[in-house]
Amino acid sequence: MEKVVKTLRLYASYSKEGKVKAGDAYVLSPIMIEAQYPDSIQGVEKVEFSYDKNSQTVLLSNKDKYPLNQFVNTPYGSLKFLPNKYQYSAINSGDKKFYFSLDEPQNVASGLTKGLKISPNKASAIVELNYKDPIPQRAVDILNQLIITYDQVSISEKNSLARNTLAFVNEQLRGVTIELDSIEKKIQQYKSGSGAVDIGTQGGYYLKNVGENDQKLGDINMQLSMLNQVEKFVGERQSGEMLAPSTLGVSDPSLSNLITQLQTTQMEYDKLKKTVGENNPKLKALEGQISTLRPSIVDNIKNQKQSLQASRQSLNSTNSGYNAMLSTVPKKEKQLLEISREHMTKANQYQTLLQKQQEIEMSLASVISNSRVVDKALAGKVPVSPKKMMIYLMAIIGALGAFAGVVILKDSITGKIKFRNEIEKMTSIPIIGEIAFEKTDNPLVIEKGTRSFVAEEFRKLRVSLSFLGIDSNHKKILLTSSISGEGKSFVAANLAVSLSLTGKKVVLVDLDLNQPTLSKIMKVHYEFGATEFLTGEKDAYEVVNKLDTHDSLYFISAGNLPENPTQLLANGKVEKLIEYLESNYDMVVIDTSPSVLVTDAFILSKLCDATLYVIRHNYTPKMLIKRIDENNQVNPIKNPAIIFNGLKNRGIFKNNYGYGYNYVYGNKEYGYGSKNRKQKKSA
Repeated sequence: MEKVVKTLRLYASYSKEGKVKAGDAYVLSPIMIEAQYPDSIQGVEKVEFSYDKNSQTVLLSNKDKYPLNQFVNTPYGSLKFLPNKYQYSAINSGDKKFYFSLDEPQNVASGLTKGLKISPNKASAIVELNYKDPIPQRAVDILNQLIITYDQVSISEKNSLARNTLAFVNEQLRGVTIELDSIEKKIQQYKSGSGAVDIGTQGGYYLKNVGENDQKLGDINMQLSMLNQVEKFVGERQSGEMLAPSTLGVSDPSLSNLITQLQTTQMEYDKLKKTVGENNPKLKALEGQISTLRPSIVDNIKNQKQSLQASRQSLNSTNSGYNAMLSTVPKKEKQLLEISREHMTKANQYQTLLQKQQEIEMSLASVISNSRVVDKALAGKVPVSPKKMMIYLMAIIGALGAFAGVVILKDSITGKIKFRNEIEKMTSIPIIGEIAFEKTDNPLVIEKGTRSFVAEEFRKLRVSLSFLGIDSNHKKILLTSSISGEGKSFVAANLAVSLSLTGKKVVLVDLDLNQPTLSKIMKVHYEFGATEFLTGEKDAYEVVNKLDTHDSLYFISAGNLPENPTQLLANGKVEKLIEYLESNYDMVVIDTSPSVLVTDAFILSKLCDATLYVIRHNYTPKMLIKRIDENNQVNPIKNPAIIFNGLKNRGIFKNNYGYGYNYVYGNKEYGYGSKNRKQKKSA
């Protein structure tokens, strides 16, 4: 990858100024930069440059101008500015701000490898390469150049032994050529100086035999020289790039095979050592193979050297006999024969080396890579990352999560009752009814023939009263709540209407002498009510009023509000009122003040058969629910049950049911963040 970076000049990156941030300008930059010495690059960030198409010059940092297509010395090193072959638009970029950055090739290569994915196919010998990059063209260039470089390295590794052999042959050829030229000059000088032109038959025979022996001796000496180099190499070389000496002229093919095997194993060991730890099992196995191959090669070399030395000794003995024969040849012819003999030996050696050189050069030219490109790199038309649908999905999930988080946070901060199970955890009083929230202008949601959802819930509540023991002998029902605004009067009015629809004679009593609201709900106004009875101004039958809008339903209003409602309820006359109602009516429904604000509910609860405690969804503080059981131990309420009022469906798609209102109790503000409110047609 580092070679790819240097070849494609990726150590230089380009950017173009944008509205929000700088964008990659790999295909937009008018010029590309080549460093003369990439390995000595010093990192530099964001250097502004501009390109003048007319003058074919590049301006750096608005002060230094340089020509194209030649290396120039810049503050950032020796650089060459080249036209960008990818810039397809023929625009003058002089008015556009471009920037380049330089980085060390090693750092760039390390970053590029992170985007490379290699997927081998186990069913075949095909390997698929994928590369992710913001610029498709750059990804294509990197993959294509990576394969080219890979093939070059593969071929180079295969040719390493052949190149080493060729270097050895070329070195021998240079020496033999010089010696051969020197001998030829010596022959020419001898012949011209001594007049020796021809030799006899005996001299010719001598030259023929001695020449053959000298060629054999030359081959033996060359093999011994090669074996000495190989022996030295095997004994000293431990690691690094494996370039074995030539085995030229060795008659034993097993030595060449051992040398090749050692070279291949050593190269594989060096590659693996760069990527795995020292104790890796495969690395240890290769190290063991190398340790086994070295002694085998040394033993083979020793055996061959002994054989070659014996052959050389035999040839030297034969040549001694020919030299004795040479003494019988005349002196001039003898000298000429000696020179001719040396010339023939060198000429034969030169021909052998020249033939080997041609063979090695042919083998180098014919080596090909063991891999083949099936399909060249191709960039897709659609970006693989980021995926729009995935981003949209994550955004939707994030929005829903944020919404849920806000709801949960809001629920935890407000401290209001949201769920039925919260009530069940905080108090032991049973829940006998739930009333849904519904927007309506009429607070009486139950009428004769009404089939609405909320009307059905009041009918269920009516049936559930039997759970509290309400029957013909136990008919007095009290409704209260913790604080104002929880809908107790709303529940009392609709419950009374629901009971009257069964044909029973029902009386609804407003004993909330602090903030009465039943008259508004029932849309009636009477001058006298419960207050006048309690003060002794009126008798019971005088304060009971028949409602024209509802059959079998009677109503006692609160009357004129007294100054001390609690003391008025404690004067003993309220018991007489309840006794009168119990004896003259089938059901008695009493609405009284909130229990947390005043003590009226505790006074009246003792006189009734059941107490319905109204709690409103998302309104009643949780702290007050926790205190119900505590207060009940000190001031117990008789036969209590809870009605969960004003329930709202939670979620995006929801329907709202129920009715309610908010108000300030009396002329005072009572705890837990209550504020002065006007009457609202909502619950």
